[in-house]
Amino acid sequence: MTADALKTRTTEALATLMALLDQGHSAPLTALLKALSRFHHYSLHNVCLITSQRPSATRVAGFHRWRALGRFVRQGEKGIAILAPIARRREPASLEDTTRPVVGFRAAYVFDVTQTDGDPLPDLTAPAGDPGEKTGTLTSAIIRQGIAVEFVEDLGGALGTSSGGHIRLLSGLSPACAFTTLVHEYAHELLHRAEDRPASRDTRELEAEAVAFVVGDAVGLDTGAASRDYIHLYHGDGAALTQSLDRIQRAAAAILKALELEAIAEPPV
Repeated sequence: MTADALKTRTTEALATLMALLDQGHSAPLTALLKALSRFHHYSLHNVCLITSQRPSATRVAGFHRWRALGRFVRQGEKGIAILAPIARRREPASLEDTTRPVVGFRAAYVFDVTQTDGDPLPDLTAPAGDPGEKTGTLTSAIIRQGIAVEFVEDLGGALGTSSGGHIRLLSGLSPACAFTTLVHEYAHELLHRAEDRPASRDTRELEAEAVAFVVGDAVGLDTGAASRDYIHLYHGDGAALTQSLDRIQRAAAAILKALELEAIAEPPV
């Protein structure tokens, strides 16, 4: 499959999603948000490609990555086509400069875990309903970014607030609620402090809630149906929906990566 054909496929998938939302069907968007939680290392367009070709996929990787994990793709299995960047070689400007400009995309192939055999994979999620130590881990990651995190007794009815460099959370929340509220407010810090933030407060709140849905789902929490209000928000504006989904994917991926890096950096007890 060519790169152009893959790009057309993602455009058609998003158009289908928009049409279903216009008809009042929120389940496809909830499914896409859940897919973003499972495949947070991949772009929005590649998540669309993965789910359109193999809706049941839960964990995907390339042929050589599976081998490194002690698993092997079974003979005859059909790969899931995604878009991989083509980077141009150039002389680095300095020793610290490791960037390579992207000049195009090519088709690459990944495989779902159900297409492989080999060593069992570790369970990467916390028990459903309890984020465990992840709230503390994320708090540490946020503080490392120069953002203060404070637990307070009263927020005037709100569960959390974000005021640009300062997140406040209501004390006494359940573990799951404290974690998703922290993610929600951190999403505001990541997405909504620059001049390019959405003008609509409703859009900003729904983006933050969707990020909390994706991250919460990724760590094993029961996050409910966070997509229901999207039906009434975009009014057929597919470009606005796609832009929001891209922002949601990037913020959720950044938060999940921060959780992974912070967990690695923490010294053993």
